[in-house]
Amino acid sequence: MSREDLEQLQLERLQSTLYRVGTHVPFYRKKFAELKIDYDDFKSLADLRRLPFTVKQDLRDNYPYGLFAVPQRDVVRIHSSSGTTGLATVVGYTRNDLKNWSDLVARVLTGAGVTKDDVIQIAFGYGLFTGGFGLHYGAERLGASVIPISAGNTKRQIQIMQDFKTTALVCTPSYALIIADTMMEMGINPSSLSLRVGLFGAEPWSEAMRHEINAKLGIRATDNYGLSEVMGPGVAGECEECNGLHISEDHFLLEVLDPDTLEPVEPGEVGELVVTTLTKEAFPMIRYRTRDLTRLIPEPCACGRTFTRMQRIMGRTDDMLIIKGVNVFPIQIEKVLFEIEGTAPHYQIIIERENHNDKITVLVEVNESLFFDQMKKQRQMVDHIKARLASELGIGVNVKLVEEKTLERSEGKSKRVIDKRKL
Repeated sequence: MSREDLEQLQLERLQSTLYRVGTHVPFYRKKFAELKIDYDDFKSLADLRRLPFTVKQDLRDNYPYGLFAVPQRDVVRIHSSSGTTGLATVVGYTRNDLKNWSDLVARVLTGAGVTKDDVIQIAFGYGLFTGGFGLHYGAERLGASVIPISAGNTKRQIQIMQDFKTTALVCTPSYALIIADTMMEMGINPSSLSLRVGLFGAEPWSEAMRHEINAKLGIRATDNYGLSEVMGPGVAGECEECNGLHISEDHFLLEVLDPDTLEPVEPGEVGELVVTTLTKEAFPMIRYRTRDLTRLIPEPCACGRTFTRMQRIMGRTDDMLIIKGVNVFPIQIEKVLFEIEGTAPHYQIIIERENHNDKITVLVEVNESLFFDQMKKQRQMVDHIKARLASELGIGVNVKLVEEKTLERSEGKSKRVIDKRKL
C-alpha cells in the first residue's frame, strides 16, 4: 500500500472512530463539547492535533465500563492491567476486536519468521494480563501449534520443549535467561532442542540482553510492543532484521511528542509515544499518552515491509517500574507503608537483577523503639509489611527495616528508587 493510500485509510478509520466515541462515550462527548470539536469536520490527519489527550487516570476515573463504546452485550472479552492505587484499568473487546487482535498478533509472529509449521510455547501468565491470550490466539490464527503452558515451573518448561519439539518461545526476556541457566544446571545443551526463535516483551530489555539470550539459547530473539489500554500485544513487532518494530499503521495512529510541550518532535528524535486506535470497537482510545519513550525510524527496512518502524522502548516519562512484567509505582508502596503503625515517612526501593530475576528490596525506616526492640517483633513487622505489599503489588518483595534518619534526605525530590538492573 502506498503512503498516500495508507493515509487515506487512516483518515477514514479515524473519522469512524471519532463518530463512535463522540456518539457513545460520555467522557469523549464532554471533551469534544468543551473544545468545540465537530468530529464530522475532520478532513485531514493533521486535524488529529486538535483532539484531546487521554491519560491513564481517565481510565481509572471511568472504572470499570465508563469508556466502553458498545453495549455490554456486545463485549465478549474483558482484560485489565494492574492499577497504582487499587483501581485497575479495564478494557473490553467485541468479537470483531478479537478477530483483529488475532490478525495483528499473527502479523507480528509472521514478521519474526514464525509459520504454521512452528510449535509455539507460551510461557506468559494467562489471566487478566493481555500477553498470554493475545499471543495464544494470534498463534492459532497463524495456524501454528500452541502449547499454553503459562508461566513458571521452569524444569517442566524445559521438559515440554524437549518432548513437544518446541520451535518458538514466548515469555519475558528475563525468564528466557532463567530457562537458559536452568538448562545449563540440568546439563542440557540448547542445541539439542528444536528451539529457533523467541518473541519477548512485557518488560524493558536491551541489545546486550538480546545477544545473551541468542548466545545461551541458540535462537533469534525478537522484540514486540503492545499495551493493554490500546489492545495488548500486536501494536508493533520486529521482523527478522531485528532493527526496529514495524507499527501496524492501518490499525493504530502513532505520534511521537515532546513530553513537556506535547508538540511533535523532529523526525527521528526521541519523544513520548501517543496512540490513537483506528479499528477498536469496544474500547477506542483517542491520543492515549503511553508515557513510553521511543523514536520513529523513517528509513525503509531491508525486509521490504513499508510500515513505519519504531525503536524499542527506551524508558518512561513517569515513575512506573516494570518488574517481572508487572507495573509497579512507588506510590503503591508508599500508600501501604503510611498505613502501617511504627514506620517513618521515609523509604527507599532498590531493584536488582539476580540470576536474570528481578528483585525488589524496600528499605523502611521505623521508629527507634521498634528498631531496638526484640528480634521477634521486628520479624513480625517485616512479615506484615511483606504480606501487605505482596497483596497490593501482586509480586513478592523483600523488606529491610532501618533506623530512623538512616536514608538519605534531599531538599528536592527524594531519591525513592535505585534501579541497579543492568538491562
